[in-house]
Amino acid sequence: MDLVKELPEVFEEFAEQRKQSFLKVKEVKEQGTPVVGVFCTYFPHELAIAAEAVVVSLCSTSDETIPDAERVLPKTLCPLIKSSFGFAITDKCPFFYFSDLVVGETTCDGKKKMFEYMGELKPVHVMHLPDKQDEASLVLWKQEVKKMADVLSEKFDVEITEEKLKKAVYYRNEERKALKQFYELMKLNPAPMTGEELFNVLYGNTFQLDIIPNAQRIYDLVDKIKAEYEEKKDTLQKKPRILITGCPIGGATVKVIRAVEENGGIVVTYENCNGAKQIDELVDESNPDVYDAIARRYLNIGCSVMSPNPNRKVLLKKLCEEYQVDGVLEMVLQACHTYNVESYSIGKFVREELGIPYMSVETDYSQSDKGQLSTRVAAFIEML
Repeated sequence: MDLVKELPEVFEEFAEQRKQSFLKVKEVKEQGTPVVGVFCTYFPHELAIAAEAVVVSLCSTSDETIPDAERVLPKTLCPLIKSSFGFAITDKCPFFYFSDLVVGETTCDGKKKMFEYMGELKPVHVMHLPDKQDEASLVLWKQEVKKMADVLSEKFDVEITEEKLKKAVYYRNEERKALKQFYELMKLNPAPMTGEELFNVLYGNTFQLDIIPNAQRIYDLVDKIKAEYEEKKDTLQKKPRILITGCPIGGATVKVIRAVEENGGIVVTYENCNGAKQIDELVDESNPDVYDAIARRYLNIGCSVMSPNPNRKVLLKKLCEEYQVDGVLEMVLQACHTYNVESYSIGKFVREELGIPYMSVETDYSQSDKGQLSTRVAAFIEML
């Protein structure tokens, strides 16, 4: 990262990373590097690193291709599924086009059935995720992780050794440590950046098409933010501090972040897949069984697909305390049944056990509800 650049320019680079990667993925393919397209935080990136492949996210977050998808899929389906499938069948997603292998997962019935249709377009491997976080489920998930490694090994004609996996675990953990150090800057009050800038770095970093994660560019950014914060902290304004939880955010749903920050609040942390959920926990490098270590780390993710789902509440409690959260905002995508149903228990937990105001909003990828969303969020922040 060029340290001469001003912070606004650096944040903008991260915000534009996805678009830049559209061009770079073609270069990666021309160099002979395998490309693995994935949809979910449950996919162990360490396996791809050990297979000397790059990982690209295929979740699409725009309503542009939803009408195309609805010629095959039900209109009442989650917009993330329809958008992702729509970009695949229209060839409007370079990441999908250049993927040698697409990896799905059974986090919901809609995605599971959609992957059957997607398999007609590309080679697709579906990881069967258990819906519990117990020892019996761990045995099943560990088998799925090993099976995934075998698929990558056979597909790309590469041997995935334990030594390669352990190195991959180290590299991925180092990246997590750097990102965690970055987003923990938001524990400062007043905050050193906006929630949208925080999001742009976390989201943009997922589109770095390097086989070996580059943690140093994040550490450089942390140092730059700290230095500038010391100079200007006395001029910064304290604002109501919001935690966002729920479905993945990106693309069109950045409108939720903007609704908070245009109405006087600031998003200081993200519990969902774009934030702490994918970064907070490391793979245990002291575990001699590397497959066991990887399986345990990923199975522990507190997604609403788990039933029961205690780990989500553990992480929420930790974040609310450490980031001095004034309010919790949950974003649920229409027809995402697991998060929609779980929002009742999460709201009750946040209000009654944590003593923090909570609000849930249901939305999709259209922009037609921006005004209503802004009004509701403004009232919530005013209440704080």
